[in-house]
Amino acid sequence: MAGSKLVAPVLKWAGGKRQVLRHIKMYVPRSFAVYHEPFLGGGALLFELQPPEAAVNDINKELINVYQVIKDSVEELIADLKKHKNEEAYYYRVREQDRDREQYERLTAIQRASRVIYLNKTCYNGLFRVNKAGEFNTPFGGYARPNIVNEAVLRAVSDYFNRARITFTSLDFEEALKGVKCGDFVYLDPPYDPVSDTASFTGYDRGGFDREEQKRLKRTCDRLHKRGAKFILSNSATEFIKDLYKSYKTVVIKAKRPVNSRADKRGEIDELLVMNY
Repeated sequence: MAGSKLVAPVLKWAGGKRQVLRHIKMYVPRSFAVYHEPFLGGGALLFELQPPEAAVNDINKELINVYQVIKDSVEELIADLKKHKNEEAYYYRVREQDRDREQYERLTAIQRASRVIYLNKTCYNGLFRVNKAGEFNTPFGGYARPNIVNEAVLRAVSDYFNRARITFTSLDFEEALKGVKCGDFVYLDPPYDPVSDTASFTGYDRGGFDREEQKRLKRTCDRLHKRGAKFILSNSATEFIKDLYKSYKTVVIKAKRPVNSRADKRGEIDELLVMNY
């Protein structure tokens, strides 16, 4: 399948991989059967590789809804996106929609996807963040000309989704990976182990991802290895993660972190790539 350069992330996402794609691509297997990604987020590697068959997942149901709508109803989505206004009062009215669950559930899948894209493009620093109640809580960005409706990219992504054999799920990562077989390739980009006590960011979904979850993920990687699947995992290069994956090949890379609520926390950090081949 020939790749299109217009197939690119639709959303800016905390922990997005566009900054380090060149490093990751160096280690991606030359051939594999099915591509799996259980922590999809912005999907930078998926869109870079454009595999002909993929099973992708994210625990954030609203994110998966965005991708499903792009696949099934891209023209209706584009039309709805054009209705939005780059105005502060309007932004907060749209943001508050998820405070009334009964009202929110009356929104169509297209309206919900349009809302997520609009908020992502106009919120402060493109930081998708929800509180413990699952409510979007990032403030208005106040940008002069946010690119709310990128029609060319939306149509290109929709075309790729419809050309490929691709399935979308919103499950726990362990459940999402049960169908992985020998010869498949898995890219894992979980919420990172915090580099300090104040650095944790798991606000993309109301669930948390602590060190017990990191250990459960390591056990899942061990099962993938036994099945004969190849995997690459990205995480922060903390001593905890280095020790957890010491039985596998690891490479430290430099990554820029442009998505952070504090400007002084957006510099280069060490990241760890873990692979079983």
